[in-house]
Amino acid sequence: MIRRWDPPEAAPAVGQYRHLARVPSGHDLVFVSGQVGVLPDGTLAGPDAYAQTRTVFDNFERLLESLGVGPENLVRLFTMVSGTEHVAGCREARGEFFARWYPDGDWPAHSLAVVAALAAPELVVEIEGTVAVPCR
Repeated sequence: MIRRWDPPEAAPAVGQYRHLARVPSGHDLVFVSGQVGVLPDGTLAGPDAYAQTRTVFDNFERLLESLGVGPENLVRLFTMVSGTEHVAGCREARGEFFARWYPDGDWPAHSLAVVAALAAPELVVEIEGTVAVPCR
């Protein structure tokens, strides 16, 4: 079981994340490349951060399923948003998934950065991840 926590010596988290996450022995770490808001057919989910973020998390669900694990195995996420105007939509969509994935608030470690641009101008959100997969 991944342990996620905020030590009492640290300032409280200011969002949906834990300061620390520890992976127990017997797990492989799998690094998920940045996922963008592109549907399985290759089309963009929509022009806005909300639609793209929902699609990013749908893509994460498919990738986790391919590994035989679920969101509880996410150790860390790193979100990049191309402009402050996209932060609210990204957070709203993430909040919906996190409410379903982590109803008890046991969120993974997570960072969010506002960047000048992503790989293509129509992309406004990209999220990378680290997953702990039990060794078989």
